[in-house]
Amino acid sequence: MNILLIEDEPKVAAFIRKGLEAFHHIITVAYDGQNGYQAAMQQDFDVVILDRQLPSLSGLEVCRMIKTMKKGLPVLMLTALGTVREKVQGFESGADDYLPKPFHFDELIARVHALHRRGNVVSPSAVYQVADLELNCFNRAVTRAGKDITLTVKEFALLEVLMTNKNRVLSRTYLAEAVWGINFNRGTNFIDVYVNYLRSKIDKGFEFPLIHTVIGVGYVMRDR
Repeated sequence: MNILLIEDEPKVAAFIRKGLEAFHHIITVAYDGQNGYQAAMQQDFDVVILDRQLPSLSGLEVCRMIKTMKKGLPVLMLTALGTVREKVQGFESGADDYLPKPFHFDELIARVHALHRRGNVVSPSAVYQVADLELNCFNRAVTRAGKDITLTVKEFALLEVLMTNKNRVLSRTYLAEAVWGINFNRGTNFIDVYVNYLRSKIDKGFEFPLIHTVIGVGYVMRDR
């Protein structure tokens, strides 16, 4: 696997690089946001590991810029900023996964491999429909009743999971693992926050809601 590591602390970068190379991955290291973004644009990588607190450009800025130009390039945000709000900010910037520091290296490897596998099993031609809501994976377009709906990367992924499991009640744990590849901390409202983001765009202003709460269990998407 060809991995881009954007990390401004040399000792941390060296530790991560050595560990990844032990798994026979090829690692390119950039020590600031600007050089990291340029490397991402100039070379082909399978995964980007990105710190949030970087010189020249912040990790959030770099992530947004990468996702604007290369939507399919998986980004794992690796940072000491680990509150729920900070994680939401990371995912809103386009990150595919978020791992707070300090971390166990085995977990980092597992997440990197999961992101790579996920990117290789995408079915880009798939089109899903629930009632008057349509999601097109090829051009990443979402419409409801003919109206275009703009979603972030994670909102799109969450909607895809809900639509492909229509009429099936999905737990918060399932949604966390399916969309973010992480174990769900029951002490946070992380999943509820994202479902509310999605509802405000998918259901608000339309005749009937599609996303429903099943109290004590999770969420389900239904035609009516």
